[in-house]
Amino acid sequence: MATQEPSPPSSMESNKPGFPKKILANKLEDKHLCNCCHNLLRRPFQAQCGHRFCSYCFTMTVRDGPQKCNACIKEDIFEEPTSILKQCCSFIPVSDHRPKEKAFPDNAARREVENLSAVCINEGCTWKGNIKEYELSHEEKCEFMIIPCPSCKERIRFNEQERHNERECPERTLNCKYCKEPFHFKNIKAHDEICPKYPMICEGCAKKKIPREKYVDHIKFCSKFRTPCRFHVVGCDMSVEKERIHDHERACAYEHLNLLLHYIMGMKVSMEGLQPQGLELAGHKLLDLHRSLRELEVRVSQISTTSIGPPVQGVTSSSSSLGLPGPPTPALPLPPPPAPVPTLTVSTSFTPLPSSVGAALELQLHSEKTKVAELGRRCTDLEVKVGTFENVVCVLNREVERFTTTMEAGNRQHRLDQDKIEALSNKVRQLERTVGLKDLTVAEMEGRLREMSATTFDGVFVWRISDFTKKRQDAIAGRAPAMFSPAFYTSKYGYKMCLRIYLNGDGTGRGSHLSLFFVVMRGLSDALLKWPFNQKVTLMLLDQSSREHIIDAFRPDITSSSFQRPVSEMNIASGCPLFCPLSKLDAKNSYIRDDIIFIKAIVDLTGL
Repeated sequence: MATQEPSPPSSMESNKPGFPKKILANKLEDKHLCNCCHNLLRRPFQAQCGHRFCSYCFTMTVRDGPQKCNACIKEDIFEEPTSILKQCCSFIPVSDHRPKEKAFPDNAARREVENLSAVCINEGCTWKGNIKEYELSHEEKCEFMIIPCPSCKERIRFNEQERHNERECPERTLNCKYCKEPFHFKNIKAHDEICPKYPMICEGCAKKKIPREKYVDHIKFCSKFRTPCRFHVVGCDMSVEKERIHDHERACAYEHLNLLLHYIMGMKVSMEGLQPQGLELAGHKLLDLHRSLRELEVRVSQISTTSIGPPVQGVTSSSSSLGLPGPPTPALPLPPPPAPVPTLTVSTSFTPLPSSVGAALELQLHSEKTKVAELGRRCTDLEVKVGTFENVVCVLNREVERFTTTMEAGNRQHRLDQDKIEALSNKVRQLERTVGLKDLTVAEMEGRLREMSATTFDGVFVWRISDFTKKRQDAIAGRAPAMFSPAFYTSKYGYKMCLRIYLNGDGTGRGSHLSLFFVVMRGLSDALLKWPFNQKVTLMLLDQSSREHIIDAFRPDITSSSFQRPVSEMNIASGCPLFCPLSKLDAKNSYIRDDIIFIKAIVDLTGL
């Protein structure tokens, strides 16, 4: 028996299901379809039941163990063990000598499928070849293949991947062009707010490209940077350039003094509200201190008097005067207070207790006197401050009066200036009206000059019509169905005439022909001319290369009102509604060159 040709190493390497049916350029045959994914076979395997599967489909089917063949069940030919799908024979160990009754790579079917004609299914791609070439060189490299972006998951074409990653992907990472630090595109605004190298523009001097990290240092020394007025603490809300801060303070001195006056008056009111209460408390404390001092003097006097008598009595009297416990004694009448006592003297027979009490009383008296002196000092300070504030208020009142006078003078001058400005404004408006009239006159003169430059006085007139395509579109749309030529004359004092053209036709020629008419106009010398107008008129569309002009001529109908002496600006037009078929102008022709046509009119001067 011939040795079976080994299957290619890649037979089991495919990780994709079959090829989509749409890639076939020819008719699809069922034998080329996988019985699992129902697409074109990719690396086909043939089970022992005869059905073919893609290698990927077969592997996924039997990865959990032997499975029944669904194709056999569907065709009602299921038969065990033939219809049981098992691992392919390439997975059987070499030492296993069991019969190879399992699936095997079907190389014949693979070659047959790979030689089928194929086209690329991606929209816009024109690739053609066979399935083998499609798999090897095109399937994964088609520029029109739709793939998901790995970052934002948006579906994009393969050939647009680089551009998407660089310009469009919202999840792309960028490097700051100022500080070179990486950041996500969606955080670009947040990064610009914190980038230390981000270029700032000084609001004062308008200097550009100042790194954010140096911006604070710049505005410290920038003379153009606007800073709050020094009087903002009292209510001035102006922001002024540093170099003009002194000018602002001089110009707004009245406003600043007014604000300062209101501020100080408010402080004064607050202090006046607090001062009576403080003085009242101080007065109460002074009265309490005076009472305490009198009581202390009485006690000192008692102690001094009792210290001269017997020791026991002194101790008893001292104890009772200080409220200390002792034996009861009869009440003794108090002598009148002696002369001023410079010091407290106690006899050697006096006990230590009264000396300690006297020292304590002296300390208490000194402390109370210190408090009284402190309260007096504070009251004096308050009085000085109140006097200072009153002086400041007086100065401010004088300044306010002076500035009020200055303001009134300024207001009077302002009213005078306003009156002058109003008078000048009236003169300017009058001059503007005069200039407008002059402009209209100049425009009218220019129009007449252009008309005169195009005017002829020999009965021959050539009309140049530029932008023919645009003007014809305007005629078709109805925006400008007709056009008038400049006027021309048979002589300097002869008939005045013009041409009228319909680029999309008029009357019987509408939409099919170019219509051309002759118009007699009212002139300055009509009274000298013979009426009705009876000269032969020739109309021509000039050929700009071969001289094959389109010509039409007519002699006026003297009974028509079109050729009588005009009573208005111009008579009714008369001419050729079927002058030239539009089809002749739509096709390739030599009548239109550089989007320009030429119309010529010749008036026969015989008999004039």
